[in-house]
Amino acid sequence: MSAVVLEFRKVNAHYGPVHVLKDVDIEIRRGEIVCLLGGNASGKTTTLKTVLGMLEPSSGEVLLDGEVISGLGTTEIVSRGVSMVPENRRLFKRMTVKENLEIGAYLRDDDDADLASDMERIFDLFPRVKERLDQKAGTLSGGEQQMVAVGRALMARPKVLLMDEPSMGLAPVLVAQNFEIIETINEAGTTVFVVEQNANMALSIADRGYVLQTGQIVLSDTAAGLMANPQMRQAYLGEVD
Repeated sequence: MSAVVLEFRKVNAHYGPVHVLKDVDIEIRRGEIVCLLGGNASGKTTTLKTVLGMLEPSSGEVLLDGEVISGLGTTEIVSRGVSMVPENRRLFKRMTVKENLEIGAYLRDDDDADLASDMERIFDLFPRVKERLDQKAGTLSGGEQQMVAVGRALMARPKVLLMDEPSMGLAPVLVAQNFEIIETINEAGTTVFVVEQNANMALSIADRGYVLQTGQIVLSDTAAGLMANPQMRQAYLGEVD
């Protein structure tokens, strides 16, 4: 069995008096795609913010490669190998595509040849991005912006890639393409933790999944196990008896 690369141990998190995450336990093993499912206001995005140090747990720990990272700053956590594709992409819209990609590598001290090599890998994944290099990011279509956001995150060479609602705002055909790209990234060696409301799509590519409801993990299983779970099928996959 692969080593655990990212772990939550009994994590509780608050926004002021509001208890958002409640004794959350999650394990993500090296090389996996793990999805976190749940409805609006279930705590999914808060979970990612807690990984990145944007919100410190009120109790419990987050570990990366067995070392506690909760309490560290976001810059330090990113430098240790965590990168995120945020919800709604959040590109620097007045900057060019190339500048947005370069920002993803801002903590790296590699030479120019290494950065250029990684940029070429992004172009292999997303040929359209290469065509748009000198274009302002804000002028791209939603699908193109998502490609740039993924490319920017990969330029950090992450051990773990966090993805927050990658299907949001995209046409169905682009959603399918996006999840195929997630699989390709994973096959190249990057562990992926994806937060998603589209349960069917997320489970179709994931190894395992967790279901978060009002801040608590209520189900966890292999992707196939969750797909077959009657509670899951009714609550999250749109099926009825």
